[in-house]
Amino acid sequence: MARKRRKGRSVRRNQNAQGEPEDVIKAPHSFVIHKGLPGGHTLELTKDFRKVMEPFTATSLKERKKNAVKDFVSVAGPLHVTHLTIFSRTELGMYLKIMRLPRGPTLTFKIQNFSLARDVISSLKKQVVVDTAFKTSPLIVLNSFSGEGLHLKMMASMFQNMFPTINLSNVDLNTVRRCVLLNYNPTTKLIDFRHYNIKVAPVGISKGVKKVVQGKVPNLASCHTISDFFAKTSIMSESEAEDDPCNHVTVGQKIRSRGNIGSGKSAIRLTELGPRLTLQLMKIEDGLLDGEVLYHDQIHKTEEEKLEIQKKREMKRKLKQKRKKIQEDNKKNKEKIKQEHKERSLKGMKKETESDIQMKKFAYEMDQTVEDDDDREYYKEEVGEEPDKDMFSSKSSGMKRPAKTFHTSKIKRPRLEDNKRKTNDDKFNKNKFRKGPNNKRNFKNRDPRPIGGKVASAKFERRKMRR
Repeated sequence: MARKRRKGRSVRRNQNAQGEPEDVIKAPHSFVIHKGLPGGHTLELTKDFRKVMEPFTATSLKERKKNAVKDFVSVAGPLHVTHLTIFSRTELGMYLKIMRLPRGPTLTFKIQNFSLARDVISSLKKQVVVDTAFKTSPLIVLNSFSGEGLHLKMMASMFQNMFPTINLSNVDLNTVRRCVLLNYNPTTKLIDFRHYNIKVAPVGISKGVKKVVQGKVPNLASCHTISDFFAKTSIMSESEAEDDPCNHVTVGQKIRSRGNIGSGKSAIRLTELGPRLTLQLMKIEDGLLDGEVLYHDQIHKTEEEKLEIQKKREMKRKLKQKRKKIQEDNKKNKEKIKQEHKERSLKGMKKETESDIQMKKFAYEMDQTVEDDDDREYYKEEVGEEPDKDMFSSKSSGMKRPAKTFHTSKIKRPRLEDNKRKTNDDKFNKNKFRKGPNNKRNFKNRDPRPIGGKVASAKFERRKMRR
């Protein structure tokens, strides 16, 4: 029995061949693109928002001007994309549209103010950017979204579903490295968007001890002994005085940072990463950028106007279905006509082939009949009697092709007798010298003087006399 073939090293190490884990497939994925007028830092803001949505987003997505929204919707299903975010710019300002794929709803926000991530980081005294924090999804925190109103519930549901859910019973605190904060102001109806980095630091440790714990070399120039360095109460952490007791928590898990003990107290510290956005909800649509308007901040319709709009929308939908049905019927009729034409063409080709065979057979029989008649007349004139029936019967029982030989070369001519055979002497005699001025090969009658005129001929005569 043959041995079973093993998979190669590259095949075994290829993660795409094995498929993605179930939790990755079920996690919400997103596309972040930009549309509209160029300029206004739209592209930079799009890249910063992609950084916020990592790792379940297309970071290096290359969108073009000719790409429409339906192009992204068509590829969203195989890629497990659930949300599409569009930053657009018009003459009136910048807008943010968040839609649920593939059938909506769509939330449209107007961007009142914004700050890029590079501006936020450059304004900090201590800049902290950890690349490993972007390998896991952020924690979403919503504030003041529990008020009355359908639009608040829609916004809260949309923002929560954009990020993966966290199970508090089995969550790993080492994976919670970032936080997205959304604060709604009921008075101004504005939403503040912030993005922070989460750091867990031990509480009650002086600045000197903290340096030693973190593996840094302390400066002992102002200390007489090592005990002075640890006993100094003036040396405290810069953020130790700012810590509020509300920020102190007891960590129940082991944190991958120096100084944190499983049962000890730790402080939660946030460092802003950016970008900053101030949003205002403009409208909520039922469909994907085209549907019934469920909420509008500036335009309010009466019940009669809503009913009229709904009737127009229903008529438009029915007209679209009718046109679609007509197009499908036309397509079926064209395919039917095309199939009938194909069958007629094949039938005509077959009929033409049969008629050609009959014509060839008839022509062959006519040639044989004419040839037999000529032979019979010649025999009758010469002999004076009628020939037998089977004497000149050359008709074959069926249509057979003439026998072909396998000799493709030309037939050789018969060999001549010895007295008629040509030899090399005949060629020599044929090309023998002839007398006369027209014979170029007759060297006897040729003028021996070289070409060159009288001077050359005189030199030739003198040389001839010397000899």
